[in-house]
Amino acid sequence: MARMAVGDGITHLVCTPHITPGVYANTAADIAARTADLTLKLAAEGIELSLWTGADVHVDPHLLSKLTAGAIPTLGGSCYLLLEPPHHVVPPRLPALVQSLVAAGYVPIITHPERLRWIESHYDLVQRLVEVGALIQLTAASITGGFGKRPQYWSERMLDEGIVDFVATDAHNVTGRPPILSAARERLAERLGEAEALEMVYNRPARVLRNEAMPTRTQRIRPQVNARDGEGPGWVRGILNRLRGGK
Repeated sequence: MARMAVGDGITHLVCTPHITPGVYANTAADIAARTADLTLKLAAEGIELSLWTGADVHVDPHLLSKLTAGAIPTLGGSCYLLLEPPHHVVPPRLPALVQSLVAAGYVPIITHPERLRWIESHYDLVQRLVEVGALIQLTAASITGGFGKRPQYWSERMLDEGIVDFVATDAHNVTGRPPILSAARERLAERLGEAEALEMVYNRPARVLRNEAMPTRTQRIRPQVNARDGEGPGWVRGILNRLRGGK
């Protein structure tokens, strides 16, 4: 996986195993030890990939206390953490959990909301999470259709609405879930422009690892719009088509 990531142009990779109560009992100390061990092995193999620690943390009512106790890692020791909602059930009081994390100085990044089974009936909840301070991360393969049309649709909708902050590989193996980012980056550039694509796969992730604040959405680079050939976000294309008298 490390060789494949480097071959795709990836230089920094955050190791984010799941932490799920009763299922995956990973801890910050264990993840750090395993990451350090893998770093030594990569160096011995001459693989130039910088590893950082983290976790994909499942929603947990005791999450804040575990974070402050150091049992759960943030991303690279920053104030940012990956927060994974349940796939099949809408979690109660999720906005309140996000608000409590933000109030304590953390910045939760909601992972792969486009793949949640309940997004159709509760998309307003995703929007609410953004309003109360959460950031949004899509999976690269969702954008390219690797998870099917449904996650691709929701990915494109969220991209067009401007609520996506990051795109990551969410890699698990070298076949069905490989550490490949370039194909999604190309799709992002086609849809939103090169500048925004670079923000999602490089500049904002770099800010996370440097533990820097994110520009507000109003301060960000506006997505590229090419009125001549119809490129740009879907909502822009829709406006242009209506102005032209199209459908």
